[in-house]
Amino acid sequence: MSDLFEDSTSIKESKGYSASDIEVLEGLEPVRHRPGMYIGGTDEQALNHLIAEILDNSMDEAVAGHANKIEIELYADGCVSIADNGRGIPVGEHPKYPGKSALEVILTTLHSGGKFTSKAYETSGGLHGVGISVVNALSDKLVVEVYRGKKLYKQEFSKGIPTTKLENLGNINKRGTKILFHPDPEIFGEKARFKAEKIYKMVRSKAFLYSGVQIIWKCASEIIKPESQVKEEDIFHFPNGLEDFLTQAIEGQELHNKTIFSGKKDFPDNKGKVEWSVVWPVYADGFCHSYCNTVPTPQGGTHENGLKLALYKGLKNFGELIGNKKANMIASDDVISGACVLISVFIKDPLFQGQTKDKLSNTYVTKLVESSIRDHFDHWLSKDTATATKLIDLFVEKAEDRLRRKQKRDANRKTATKKTRLPGKLADCSNSSAEGTEIYIVEGDSAGGSAKQARDRKTQAILPLKGKILNVVSATAEKMHANQEINDLTQALGCGIGSHFDIDKLRYEKIIIMTDADVDGAHIASLIMTFFYSQMPEIIKQGHLFLAMPPLYRIAQKAKVLYARDDKHKDELLKTEFKGKAKVEISRFKGLGEMPPKQLKETTMDITKRTLMKVVLPTENDPENLDNINETSDLVERLMGKKPEARFKFIQENAHFAVELDV
Repeated sequence: MSDLFEDSTSIKESKGYSASDIEVLEGLEPVRHRPGMYIGGTDEQALNHLIAEILDNSMDEAVAGHANKIEIELYADGCVSIADNGRGIPVGEHPKYPGKSALEVILTTLHSGGKFTSKAYETSGGLHGVGISVVNALSDKLVVEVYRGKKLYKQEFSKGIPTTKLENLGNINKRGTKILFHPDPEIFGEKARFKAEKIYKMVRSKAFLYSGVQIIWKCASEIIKPESQVKEEDIFHFPNGLEDFLTQAIEGQELHNKTIFSGKKDFPDNKGKVEWSVVWPVYADGFCHSYCNTVPTPQGGTHENGLKLALYKGLKNFGELIGNKKANMIASDDVISGACVLISVFIKDPLFQGQTKDKLSNTYVTKLVESSIRDHFDHWLSKDTATATKLIDLFVEKAEDRLRRKQKRDANRKTATKKTRLPGKLADCSNSSAEGTEIYIVEGDSAGGSAKQARDRKTQAILPLKGKILNVVSATAEKMHANQEINDLTQALGCGIGSHFDIDKLRYEKIIIMTDADVDGAHIASLIMTFFYSQMPEIIKQGHLFLAMPPLYRIAQKAKVLYARDDKHKDELLKTEFKGKAKVEISRFKGLGEMPPKQLKETTMDITKRTLMKVVLPTENDPENLDNINETSDLVERLMGKKPEARFKFIQENAHFAVELDV
């Protein structure tokens, strides 16, 4: 080993990397430097998540039996306050930090709090000790008031740093904690505002999740949309929990089951508890909302899996008992699709994916939930055999319809090559089913050649289109049907066009537009999106259309290589990722055809690394989106329609927004 170091003089000494280049972020600096790591970004969803973090703390106090009232108020100036009548954050001197109160430690130190053991909380939504400190770090103003031991304590902070000492303001006959904060515009932008409608729904759902709490809502009239259902003042208290929630959600709807299947059950060995509520409406769309320790889990997880298994196995077993042989056809998706489902679990030490807690990961929860719900479901089915038989028939019908559609898709794919007549253009994938497959629409044969080498032949098809396709909005029907590129695209997708469109015949699960990361590429992508919007809107509505995000730059410094989407991203990477005096090489891709297949796969086509942008439309059944729907239609007509004067007017109105054009 000593010889190795003695001989190291032969290695060229690096002059651009030394101990002084190592940065150490202290206190809450990492949060302000990388907010996305803690709250998922700096967009509206992340902004609203700040309220969720504080509200979860108050809910934890309520669930633990120490509070029964929470007050939340949204102010016109962008501030929000959340108060509870719980135990109050401890204000005594922290034994590990002499001279600092426990309150200040909790507000200014990551991974501090009372939820790392079960001494203070049996179950809780905040687990990592980062919630309130992250909110403090990302607020330009935060004021905390603690009512504890019949005394009022107050301290103020800004951007995670105390601006006042902890003050004892004297006697007060109340208990609890109140947090008032204002999100920092440096992080979220000057125009960032809480969306009252979303916060209102979130607060109401918290009250449903724990029947022992009353939540008082107040909101400034200035931030409530006139057409919304949000009230300036409201009180949420639901003694029957999730059953009340579901009863309100399905009010006035015709149901397959007359009584809601709902219940509560404690897990054995004091491992927690589960509450659920399920109904199958006749006409309305279903939903599945799940929660763990009052925290929403929009991506589901093991608790959802347990409920699905309980329902699926219970129905199949009942089908066998009544001699319905077709019950074996039923799959779990047949049972859950169309159902309105609510499930909430309370467990110790839950494991979530990410700090924003989108998905529950504890594997043992699946079995606990399944066994807890299954017994209740079996009794529920046997208690009302008429409803149970009706449900079995419903799910058998769904299974038969699912199998018919699968057979139809498989038949379409078996004759796909003959139908498309594109042996020289379309490089099809080998999978016989549409499930899991995708077609890349690429710009030109050169890019198509690189894409064909970079693709996964099993699931990825490539269709090169020559140049810019026809603008279908301003073209006649005859001209559109005579266009070779549009015919190629239509035949490859296999689902028809216009009045002949049939979504069940779509041969791929994803349609991905992949063009160069420049102005011409953006123009081609807009023409293709216009084609789908005009002739196949259902493809967009059902979430099948995506945009690939290829890089525009390759940035290299020695062995380190990163890719940038655009000039702004390039400048950001140069500032944050490439330091030292070593030379940085920047190369701009002239187009996808110039990109080596290996790099194209790594940056744009590998499903484990790529980024896709989903093309969406405002939903028609939401009254709040009517203006957006009309605006979208009007914009397409102005930019793509037959009136050049409309395009010229749009350019004049918006020219001042165009800076640093890539021409």
